[in-house]
Amino acid sequence: MSRPDNRAAPSPPSRDTAPPDAPPGLLFVVGRVFLPFALGYFLSYMYRTANAVLGPVLGRELGIDAAAVGLLTGAYFFAFAGVQIPLGMALDRYGPRRTQTALLAVAAAGAFLFGLGGDTLSLALARALIGAGVSGCLLASFKIFALWLPKQKLPLANGLLLACGGAGVMASSSPVQAAVEAIGWRDLFHLLAAATAAVAAVVFLVAPERRAEGEPRDLAGQIRGLALIFRSRPFWSVAPLVMTAQAAWMSTQALWFGPWLRDIAGLDAGRAADALFIGGVAMVLGYASLGWLTERLSRVGVRVGAVAGVATAVFIGVQVLLATSAPLPAWMLTAAFAYTGGAPTLFYAGLTQKFPVAMAGRVNTSLALFTFALAGLLQLAMGAVLDVFPTGDGGYTGAGYLVAFGGWAAVQTTCFVWFLLRRDG
Repeated sequence: MSRPDNRAAPSPPSRDTAPPDAPPGLLFVVGRVFLPFALGYFLSYMYRTANAVLGPVLGRELGIDAAAVGLLTGAYFFAFAGVQIPLGMALDRYGPRRTQTALLAVAAAGAFLFGLGGDTLSLALARALIGAGVSGCLLASFKIFALWLPKQKLPLANGLLLACGGAGVMASSSPVQAAVEAIGWRDLFHLLAAATAAVAAVVFLVAPERRAEGEPRDLAGQIRGLALIFRSRPFWSVAPLVMTAQAAWMSTQALWFGPWLRDIAGLDAGRAADALFIGGVAMVLGYASLGWLTERLSRVGVRVGAVAGVATAVFIGVQVLLATSAPLPAWMLTAAFAYTGGAPTLFYAGLTQKFPVAMAGRVNTSLALFTFALAGLLQLAMGAVLDVFPTGDGGYTGAGYLVAFGGWAAVQTTCFVWFLLRRDG
């Protein structure tokens, strides 16, 4: 059952808290609320998608198969998922500023250790630290936006933030390929560790504090809120579709799209990195334009869930094109996949609007828990499927991608039907 929104500012306001009749100015929102968290999200996407370029390098250097490379990448998602419930509780109890600072410090340590790793186990553990450390980059941002912005602006703000993730994808494609060739992947991760520590300091020093009315002060209150979320119809009407579609986006983009470009599109490493860069551009445009379109349509009464549903259906269709090796240019399929891949994230803004802002952290992390756990499992499953269809030269056949990509598109289609039957707007 939906709960009414409760957006009153706390009283008395602190020096960082704008009273209800004096909303914060644009410079304040951009400089102190948006940019510090956008920098963290940019780095989180670099970490998430770098293995699309690094995967073949790590495979050759460590002598491991696709399933093991999938484990390296999947460790990120498993750790990410494992901290979602305590993350949501921390965001609602301690606020996004302090939570994000602490987690980014963990990510910096993980990146430094990844650069030192010498075997599959040590690299997987380091990737797990990175995943746990960047687990708050998206959802801490969503929480602070909910605290400082009118709810009608959340789809736009979320979309612009996600566009910064697209910039991270661009940075993790051709630039990462060039960096690996110039200084090696180990030194690259040491540089990323230093950058992550610097962003943690920026968040701590710049981001403002604000409390929402009704935020729980004890564990019992946190658990009651979680129980309400998990019993609600709005949550379960969208959760299966969001988690299956977003898992497809994350697992494919973070690892298996690079091999697809090699095996099906016939691109070498350099041209594949260029295609992924084009995908990053399309991702930026997709997130920003979908967020803008959702916000504009909401002004004329079109609900966020309707826009998100249509956009996600298009995304599933693009996956079918990839699975069936559609005779289209590689750059076009890459751009289409990246442009539509952000569609499931629109549901986060719509779902946040159905609960009090004091619960925003737990609402978003409850959804992300299932999504990222499934993304990690899906990376392993796709690797296992592809290993059944080898080409003999380290690649995989079209039949393998048909089973891996096409089979998961069928699962998403089933969840889309569920969404249509259960949705309440």
